[in-house]
Amino acid sequence: MAEHSFKYIIVGGGVSAVAPYERPALSKAYLFPESPARLPGFHTCVGSGGERLLPEWYNEKGIQLHLSTEIVKADLAAKSLTSAKGETFTYQTLVIATGSTVIRLTDFGVEGADAKNIFYLREVDDADKLYEAIKSKKDGKAVVVGGGYIGLELSAVLRLNNIDVTMVYPEPWCMPRLFTAEIAAFYEGYYANKGVNIIKGTVATGFTSNSDGEVKEVKLKDGRVLEADIVVVGVGGRPQISLFKGQVEEAKGGIKTDSFFKTNVSDVYAVGDVATFPLKLYNEDRRVEHVDHARKSAEQAAKAIIAAEAGKTVEEYDYLPYFYSRSFDLSWQFYGDNVGETVLFGDNNPASPKPNFGTYWIKDGKVIGAFLEGGSPDDNKAIAKVARVKPAVEDVNQLAKEGISFASKI
Repeated sequence: MAEHSFKYIIVGGGVSAVAPYERPALSKAYLFPESPARLPGFHTCVGSGGERLLPEWYNEKGIQLHLSTEIVKADLAAKSLTSAKGETFTYQTLVIATGSTVIRLTDFGVEGADAKNIFYLREVDDADKLYEAIKSKKDGKAVVVGGGYIGLELSAVLRLNNIDVTMVYPEPWCMPRLFTAEIAAFYEGYYANKGVNIIKGTVATGFTSNSDGEVKEVKLKDGRVLEADIVVVGVGGRPQISLFKGQVEEAKGGIKTDSFFKTNVSDVYAVGDVATFPLKLYNEDRRVEHVDHARKSAEQAAKAIIAAEAGKTVEEYDYLPYFYSRSFDLSWQFYGDNVGETVLFGDNNPASPKPNFGTYWIKDGKVIGAFLEGGSPDDNKAIAKVARVKPAVEDVNQLAKEGISFASKI
């Protein structure tokens, strides 16, 4: 079989049959009922204001894009990769960018979880199938399993398509890894006002199908049975590192790296979802699943590789955790760390015409995290700065009164 030799190989890119693109659009504008987003509109790197990298860009830059090529074996000692077709790829420097894969209900043997019209959202093909189902099941019923990012964003876009939506999740409130109970209460109230039915504290334990094999009902652990034409599952992901098991040091579910995303194996780097790296701001190792970190970690690794070849160094990665979401007419941003005491400020009434509220997290007398719904670009910059600077707080009641103006003064 064919052998290919390269100075640098990036294994991954997040997608299979098309040039790399940015996934956030898939749970938002891609599924809009009118004027939906489509490729090439969101190829890498438009989401961060960068150049749109179309397939021809790679050719122009001397980069070979091997699409629809699955790597099934990695021998890091031999600096060799093998594809499913039997091709061999050798390298001098390897960047592991394999990302995450979705957790599927079939992984747990959930009864009937292989029925038609049960969807997961990871790639553009998944979004295309869901889009077609939305169109074919006009004014139908959807059950969204999961109360995280995917659950919230897809529940919103399904309602925009006039689909009857029920969300089901086991936690006491939505987005529990980030939201406080007070933040979650706003979004749950807002979604309820938009017609989303929310069922908390239980899980889907099985599905029934019609004679065509399409999902018909969702069985819940609490005994309830929900009608469904469409089911969307968003219960998390797991980093794809099985190719490298036993060959690289691991930590916290990912591949352990230094501040330059170098692994313990010579000439092997890991970026994005798979990397467990030193988070300098909090003096601990973390793994971050987010497009912002994916972009920035890749840039850091590339700079470090080029600098090392020139006998130079680059500054350590100093990442400020950042998450955001948009749904309905809402838009929030979060920066920093969500541990410690919390202070809520602003108008968090779900019925408000223009909700604008936030939360600060305080640890050891300092603000270390900030969340803001409905903020202006300047407001969002201010909460980013406050999370980075970590200013001291003397009076939490005064902080609640000042709200966003506290961050704006930093």
